[in-house]
Amino acid sequence: MSRAAVLCGLGGALPERAVSNDELARELDTSDRWIRTRTGIGRRHVVAPGEATSDLAVAAGRDALASAGRGDVDLVVLATSTPDRPCPATAPDVAHRLGLGTVPAFDVSAVCTGFVYALATASSMISAGVAERALVIGADTFSTILDPADRTTRAIFGDGAGAVVLRAGEADEPGALLGFDLGSDGSGGDLITVRAGGSRQRSTPGTPDAGDHFFTMDGRPVFTQAVLNMSRSSQHLLDRIGWTPGEVDKVVAHQANIRILAAVGEQLGLEDKQIVANLDRVGNTVAASIPLALRDAAADGDLQPGHRVLLTGFGGGLTWGSAALVWPALDPAGRTHHPEHHQREDIVMSTPAIETQESLKHRVSALISEKFGLDEAELLSGATFDELEIDSLILVELSLILRKEMDIVLEEGDLKSAFTLDEAVAVIRAKADRA
Repeated sequence: MSRAAVLCGLGGALPERAVSNDELARELDTSDRWIRTRTGIGRRHVVAPGEATSDLAVAAGRDALASAGRGDVDLVVLATSTPDRPCPATAPDVAHRLGLGTVPAFDVSAVCTGFVYALATASSMISAGVAERALVIGADTFSTILDPADRTTRAIFGDGAGAVVLRAGEADEPGALLGFDLGSDGSGGDLITVRAGGSRQRSTPGTPDAGDHFFTMDGRPVFTQAVLNMSRSSQHLLDRIGWTPGEVDKVVAHQANIRILAAVGEQLGLEDKQIVANLDRVGNTVAASIPLALRDAAADGDLQPGHRVLLTGFGGGLTWGSAALVWPALDPAGRTHHPEHHQREDIVMSTPAIETQESLKHRVSALISEKFGLDEAELLSGATFDELEIDSLILVELSLILRKEMDIVLEEGDLKSAFTLDEAVAVIRAKADRA
């Protein structure tokens, strides 16, 4: 049997301070309802003054090593986009503080896909015989790079760290990493970025704009790219290893937004019970997202030995990636929180051929009404999407569903908030006629 990397330990850490939506609403023009309906997030954790990414990474690494039952590894890979310093890498300091001696240690920067990239890197080194045991950590403190006045990013992102221990083993044993699918598209690099602080800005004459040191994200195209690339990457990997989406017990996707998780589920034809979600309690923790979700699901019993597990992520770069394994029996050292389960309505959309403009109009209005809980009579009244408080992400989700269910491909910006339902349907119909 071929040599493989086997997951044998799991841990995580969160900063002590939790920030609720109500607390954010006291500082910014927002509300608990506004945040929950758009993201599914109820609170997030943020580091204290002087607390850094390495502090969370050390705590999560120690947790994972305790879960594995051994304190030694011969490789440390840290996924982070918020290192303690631009130079040197943070991983060597983490390895030193964990008492791991002079093992090789390095950082991987792939933003929210970072953990999957780091997992693939460590797995490959074990499979090649370069290492026997590896500690893989995803850790980020995005609260340190957010604009304090930006209600959108502050509502979404939280700080945290998650970690796993890998050991050399056999490809047919539980916990063995069965395969990876990785990708990137640098043409979308400006969609998720911090513009200042790197060599490009530092070598450019002049002073950067005040906001250039903060993280920025272009929400609508990021939503579309996240859903499409996580779905495609997941399907490519499933095809390669011989699983169907229905045979997967749990999908642990990057915890970016509850609506992105739901849209990925729709693209892959998943049931709600297959999708793991813990973002309501921790927000988007970037590279820590997937391992923290694994840890909470395992500690709560939602993730059981023998489950077929699919991991998938999407982040800046643009980057994306997926991994798969059969879940092993572990001894988690603890858990971050007691999960509260999300319920999402199952939406079934039939796919008969579109015959008339009016039939398409009623299909689209019924879809929006059923999926997003809006009054169909109001949709048919002639009001604009803006007047009906249908936000831009709902229009993005609608575009993705139309792509999947009717093979109608809408470009970014084809559906506008100023449109009435009739105007939107006219655009959709024109696209369908040209398909």
